[in-house]
Amino acid sequence: MRINITMKNIFILLSMILGCLFSGLVSAQQNVWPRTFQNADGSVTTIPSQPKRILSTAVTVTGTLLAIDAPVIASAATTQSTFFEQWRKLAEQRQVKKLWPAGSVDLESVYVEQPDLIVVSMIGADSARDQIPLLQAIAPTILVDYSDQTWQSLAQQLGLATGLEDQAERTIHNFEQWTKQVRDVLDLPKGRANIVSYHGPGVVNAVAKAQSAHAQLLQSVGVVLEEPDPAWQAGSIVHRDFLRIHYEHLTQLQAETTFLITMTDQQAQAFLHDPILKNLPSIQRKQVYGLGENSFRIDLFSAREIINSLLRRFAGEQAQSLVMP
Repeated sequence: MRINITMKNIFILLSMILGCLFSGLVSAQQNVWPRTFQNADGSVTTIPSQPKRILSTAVTVTGTLLAIDAPVIASAATTQSTFFEQWRKLAEQRQVKKLWPAGSVDLESVYVEQPDLIVVSMIGADSARDQIPLLQAIAPTILVDYSDQTWQSLAQQLGLATGLEDQAERTIHNFEQWTKQVRDVLDLPKGRANIVSYHGPGVVNAVAKAQSAHAQLLQSVGVVLEEPDPAWQAGSIVHRDFLRIHYEHLTQLQAETTFLITMTDQQAQAFLHDPILKNLPSIQRKQVYGLGENSFRIDLFSAREIINSLLRRFAGEQAQSLVMP
């Protein structure tokens, strides 16, 4: 009996030693440089050493870089020459320099900043993809596509490129643990919900698909999504996240609740009082809610704002302690 106990103890000790060795190996691999990065277009970028001066040419990506504590020194702005409001103060605290407005790349300003890693978006108004050959002459340049993934997935990619894998995983874990807690306390309206980018008559509107970042975020806290009918597609260009539709197709939505992106509850009144849409189930039930002015792009910071708004609206007073600052 004593021998069995001794052998068991030896086995446990060996397991612990091997576990520590494996953990150290993984950590060492994460700190090995140079490393290669698989770009969104299939090309590969070699990053010679851990970046200390990152320049983001895509304002949409900058928020996720900040979320994993990447050393961002400068970033392109929106078309209005601003940073996204959900992380603007953090960028100011970290002294992130504001460069050009989206769509107006200034190569001279890139030279001046002397970055050791440049981040480019594959698509969008903030894409500098056409300038990649010129940017590559300044510093290693990576290309990411934020349109086909969640902020969590993008954070993992950026963590790999910057040597901040641990920070990325920790940020993701903390957020997902929080959303699990939120899901348990929300008392959501019965039935399904749709997510709409509402612009009114005469223009193209949009409805979120299940794989969109907006839909995945709301589904993570228990929202049951109504997907748009693919037959409603307006035009030939298909987007992964939202279905662009003609205004008239909004009348065919059936969900009991509607969430409106880029709108406050006050701004959502325009949808609630649209006479053409008055028979929608969500309008009949007065269950139309804005996701907030900063909900156009989903990053860690806008996701927090959206979940906080759900907590304030659909959770009891005791659950308000879960609201994130």
